[in-house]
Amino acid sequence: MQIIYIIYQYLVAWPLFIINTAITAITTILCARWPNSRFINTVQSCWSKSFFYLMFLPVTVTGKENVKRGQSYVFVTNHQSFCDVFLVYGWLPVVFKYMMKKELRKIPLVGWACEVCGHVYVDRSNPRAAAQSVKKMEQTLRNGVCTVIYPEGTRTTTGEVQRFKRGAFHIALDLHLPVVPLSITGCFECMPKGKAYIKHHPVHLHIGEPMNLSVFEDENEAIEAVREAVIKGMKE
Repeated sequence: MQIIYIIYQYLVAWPLFIINTAITAITTILCARWPNSRFINTVQSCWSKSFFYLMFLPVTVTGKENVKRGQSYVFVTNHQSFCDVFLVYGWLPVVFKYMMKKELRKIPLVGWACEVCGHVYVDRSNPRAAAQSVKKMEQTLRNGVCTVIYPEGTRTTTGEVQRFKRGAFHIALDLHLPVVPLSITGCFECMPKGKAYIKHHPVHLHIGEPMNLSVFEDENEAIEAVREAVIKGMKE
């Protein structure tokens, strides 16, 4: 059955998803004047959900009641797989912007669409440019617009949550925004790093309760508390 599933992915699911990606990117570019509109957010959410529908991957979400529309948050999530981006984009019930590595800007149509939509590209090899990207993201987080950051920096190779880097937390502390831990499970089993095909497996996203970092004595304690909340949410 896995062989048939893989053949289906390459002959049917991926071609259809690529076509849908192009249509979504063009729509986003045409709506560049309204990057935070509910319409464009719905279009992009449907695009992300189509990935899971085409791959027949069951998705469940818990904790939506923990976030409110109109409030800006910094969402911090573990990074299990290539699939994480689509899961968060499809089911997180807020308007948000990713901080993305600059190499993604080169993807035809998609790179341009992400830029006009307000996602921020980061040059990790240039500390000064990276700091400017953080400032640009901070200017975006107004009127309920949020950001989602993967503080591990790269996908896990074991399924375990790696050490968190500081970038996401600087934004939250600078702007006095609550941090919301997101916990992803199942994506590692679907497509671990290095695999070129999807394995059928249920996927789950848990949205944790907002955390006020100012209650912690120092930044290291805050980072570790958020990491523990992400790990705990993986069991929800």
